[in-house]
Amino acid sequence: MENIKIDATERTPAIDFNFADNRFSMRGESYPEDVPTFFGPPLSALESHLRGMQAGYVEFDFEMIYFNSTSAKVVMKLFDLLEKTAGQGVAVTVNWRFAEDDDNMQELGEEFGEELQAATFNMCALR
Repeated sequence: MENIKIDATERTPAIDFNFADNRFSMRGESYPEDVPTFFGPPLSALESHLRGMQAGYVEFDFEMIYFNSTSAKVVMKLFDLLEKTAGQGVAVTVNWRFAEDDDNMQELGEEFGEELQAATFNMCALR
């Protein structure tokens, strides 16, 4: 599968999906005008890739500064997908990176992390 690399804009996060290395990331702010159009193709490709995995290792880095409620639904869908993948025997690690003084992103990360049972979740405060 061809890697996906989308540069960040004022309203959308950078997306870097490296399928060969099973390393994925989203960084920046997310409040696109059309969430399904922006996130649809990368999420569909990721879902297709993960569905085919029986073993191995996946790492997903989230380093969000801000996301709106519609984007939060996308993040929840990603966490569900990663948890399902971990439940199938794939070692999944999620790194939630946040500025150490950003209480909001820290709390959101803690809430998302509570939903994961099979995947490993790391809170990573950045200075």
